[in-house]
Amino acid sequence: MIQRETEMLQTFARLADTLVDDFDVLDLMQTLVEACTDLLPVTAAGILLVADDGRLELAASTSEANRIVESMQLSAEAGPCIESFSTGRIVSVPSIAEVPVAWSAFRDSALAQGFTTAHAIPMRLRQTTIGTLNLMNVASEPLGPEAIMAGKALADVATIGILQERALRESGALSAQLQTALDSRVVIEQAKGVVAQTHDVTIERAFEIIRSYARQHRSSLGDVARAVVERRLAIPR
Repeated sequence: MIQRETEMLQTFARLADTLVDDFDVLDLMQTLVEACTDLLPVTAAGILLVADDGRLELAASTSEANRIVESMQLSAEAGPCIESFSTGRIVSVPSIAEVPVAWSAFRDSALAQGFTTAHAIPMRLRQTTIGTLNLMNVASEPLGPEAIMAGKALADVATIGILQERALRESGALSAQLQTALDSRVVIEQAKGVVAQTHDVTIERAFEIIRSYARQHRSSLGDVARAVVERRLAIPR
């Protein structure tokens, strides 16, 4: 218990460290989802953020399987993540196989990727919801109250950081920051494909290579990915 509490405190400190004046929203989101899989009994985590047009878009994910499921929800405009964003409430799915018919696209995609339970946590402060944190598991047991509370606390830290440091200080900055993160995500997906092909590795391994290079060189994910796509950078194996 003490070790878990220590790890949680270290994670909060790590998230706080990203909130510098020129912090990168995408780095913050990726740190958050990776922290969830490290600290919570979940297999994968992802974040959907609201874009300028009001629709949700995938901003961060810990696995290709999770990315596929999230994309299916966005395409069908139905699933726990969509409902959590719309209502501002936590949506727990203890058995994906038993979801409503309206969520059949999400159900089929999630089951095909091996997931059996899911939880969607709104990234919300007061009346402002900027996205959802989505936790998925291959284990048959859903998350307990303490794990869900921990996930909500992590999501709250990221949400407060973004809103307080950007939106509340300068009204137009929040939208710009979130849209930049979403635009950067498109470039990252392209870079993953380039690295996967040139290194003959899986998409997930390609992302690990890009992420590791960015951390080692203290660069943002977006900048490294853009350099890879534009062929200005060849990341070594």
